[in-house]
Amino acid sequence: MIRHIVMMKFADRVNWKTFANETALKLNKLVLLVEPLNKMETGINLSTRQAAYDLVLTADFEDEACLENYRIHPEHVKVLNYLQPLLEKSTVVDYLINN
Repeated sequence: MIRHIVMMKFADRVNWKTFANETALKLNKLVLLVEPLNKMETGINLSTRQAAYDLVLTADFEDEACLENYRIHPEHVKVLNYLQPLLEKSTVVDYLINN
């Protein structure tokens, strides 16, 4: 199983919570629209630290092929296109879950 984690920081520091909430809604809908996606969870940051990101996404996939299918899925690409102009930065980690 592969775990995919994305942390996002929005460029607009006044309206970041609005963008984080809207983005979380869009991401959470992908569970119903993208078949290779087993599970997804989003979380909006509570920390006030300068280094903190605003939104985190955790998603699980059966294997790397499923993760790749998610990355190129048209519904996921729509969310990426929405996000791209809003983000200051993002960080991604994909790792094998050892059970």
